Amino acid sequence: AHLADAPLAISIGRGAALLLGASCSLAIGQIGLRVVGTRGNVRVANQARIGSFAGALRVAYRSGTIAGMLADGLGLLGGTIIFLLYGKHAPEVLLGFGFGGTLLAMFMRVGGGIYTKAADVGADLVGKIEAGLPEDDPRNAAAIADLVGDNVGDFSGMAEDVFESYEVTIVSAMILGLAVMQLDPTQSLKWIVFPLLVRAIGVVSSIIGTYAVSMWPVKDDAFRAMDLSYDLSSIISTVSFFFLAVYYVQDMRLFSATAAGILLAVGFNKYTALFTERETPAVNRIVKSAKTGSATLILSGLAVGYESTVWAALIIVIAILLSVGIYTVTIPAALVSTIIIGSVIVGVILGIYLAIKSKKIENGIFTAVGVVVIGLIISSFEPAPAGHEFIFIMYSIALAGIGMLSHTGNNLAMDAFGPLADNAGGIAEMSKEDFKDPESQRTLATLDSVGNTTKAITKGIAIASAVIAALALFASFIEVTGLEVEGLNIADPLVFVGLLIGGALPFLFSSILLRAVERAAVLIIEEVRKQLRIPGVMEGTVKPDYAIVVRICTNAAQRELITVAMLGILVPIIVGFLIGVRALGGFLAGIILTGQLLAVFMANAGGAWDNAKKQIEDEPSDPENNLGKGSERHHAGVIGDTVGDPLKDTAGPALNPMIKVVNLVSLLAAPLIISVAATGGTMKTVAIIIAVASLLALMVGISFSLREGKDLID
Repeated sequence: AHLADAPLAISIGRGAALLLGASCSLAIGQIGLRVVGTRGNVRVANQARIGSFAGALRVAYRSGTIAGMLADGLGLLGGTIIFLLYGKHAPEVLLGFGFGGTLLAMFMRVGGGIYTKAADVGADLVGKIEAGLPEDDPRNAAAIADLVGDNVGDFSGMAEDVFESYEVTIVSAMILGLAVMQLDPTQSLKWIVFPLLVRAIGVVSSIIGTYAVSMWPVKDDAFRAMDLSYDLSSIISTVSFFFLAVYYVQDMRLFSATAAGILLAVGFNKYTALFTERETPAVNRIVKSAKTGSATLILSGLAVGYESTVWAALIIVIAILLSVGIYTVTIPAALVSTIIIGSVIVGVILGIYLAIKSKKIENGIFTAVGVVVIGLIISSFEPAPAGHEFIFIMYSIALAGIGMLSHTGNNLAMDAFGPLADNAGGIAEMSKEDFKDPESQRTLATLDSVGNTTKAITKGIAIASAVIAALALFASFIEVTGLEVEGLNIADPLVFVGLLIGGALPFLFSSILLRAVERAAVLIIEEVRKQLRIPGVMEGTVKPDYAIVVRICTNAAQRELITVAMLGILVPIIVGFLIGVRALGGFLAGIILTGQLLAVFMANAGGAWDNAKKQIEDEPSDPENNLGKGSERHHAGVIGDTVGDPLKDTAGPALNPMIKVVNLVSLLAAPLIISVAATGGTMKTVAIIIAVASLLALMVGISFSLREGKDLID
């Protein structure tokens, strides 16, 4: 109905928006890479060299904030420009903007993930276990590729991933906001403008949080400084959202929806740290299992990953249920004041208790605020207009995604902290003469360990945001196709078939990526072994040829891009044209479910293995007593880490953009699929031929990815 108003202008705008979204995503990756990858890490290493822990922390965090603010600014600028140009038609044009950013993010996630982990696995297995070399030792031919890969995969890929989540949540919120606007008697644009204003507030609160990182009295606890700053940004945003909802929209429920998203982000921060941070019970169990070898350590890590998946799902479920309750549950007017007063009393009591128990007053303050916010959310529950509950509920879920990613600056700063600290450690290892002071080495080791935890946390937030964004896009798909929610019945064989195909796709996607890493790692291992046998390399008098390993990693990363793009783009088209729009709805539900669970499992298992290895490495080196570096426990930890690395840094993170690409392609193709099904005849035949040809092309692409990788070295 909307396209009929100005179909050509909107179609051209959507194409231009696609290019704009891809360009913004590319700019974030490139500028961030140049700042973080070539400048920030050197300055962090220098701060550690002169003995300034606070300085190293400040430089690392603020360097990452550059990319975070760039993602915030470009995302908000793009969305605002399109809204100003197209008004109520902006959601339709924004689909192109979101798709452009998402497609490029998937390429960067896939390519960067394969590049970095192929080098990492090869460097660790030969360098650490076989040759006994330290991390990032210049005698290891894979050391340079490993350091470069940390920036390409861990930072640039995440920056573009979070940016496209940022855009996709805006797209879905504005599409659903348009639907809500049409139900509003005043036809007010506030339902569409509100998500943009929320994002603007998030930018300001992220800036305040960034400057607060180095001000907390936490001594050498870098993670706590970042965690407290994130909580501070969350409180500032929550209070601001309250006034925005009350005075601009005059509807407390919009505050509740965005606040639920912030609670989801904070909850994921705390939960991920419990499963991946050093000295936590989960990581300690993995360290303990290293006594009996690699097999038990890997089993212990798998158990931690599976357990963490359950809790991640529960946190997302709670956030979604809150969003549902906002527009379906009735709270009697007499109970509203009781709930608010009760939450204040409980919050104060609980806050005082935690402040006294932990001897940290900020713990009590943040906890008390969180309890009060939950009370405000519950007190705002009020049913939506009869017959329109679904649209309001899904709008609420989309706003939760908006709130969750309102601190993109903080999220990316925490993520960039990992590769920055890792690269700074690599620079120190390659410049040993300048880093003889044990204090500087301890600073870099501490920051590196914290970086592993922050990377795991931001991966968790990226995964959760992908689920919320995909769910909101799914609602947009239902809105665009005109399907009733009841029409997607699991007992319908077509829906069930779609569900099975969607559920299987993340496993096929992960298989292709893991195989690519393994194939390249085998060649790198052989190359590193060969170069270590060259006279003078082990003695440090002859430099290895780093370029060969870089070339292998680059070729391996580029080789898989076409296949994974075909998976994300062609499969929904094949399902839609061959089986129908109901099957496509089931397909989207399946990919959201298994993709999220698989991504969380891989991210947290890999993060736990990584920090377990580092915990063993920090022990005093005593191989005879099976302690520290060089011991059998350390060898088991390195093997666990090399198994987990491709999971947490390649396959797991790449599932996020893949899920959103599939949802966006389905949303874009849905009108055509419905039109073809309704028209029939020649048009239907042509669509089937296109779908079959796409299926054949996909099979050729998958078979190509199965080929041996000897050509990667050329």
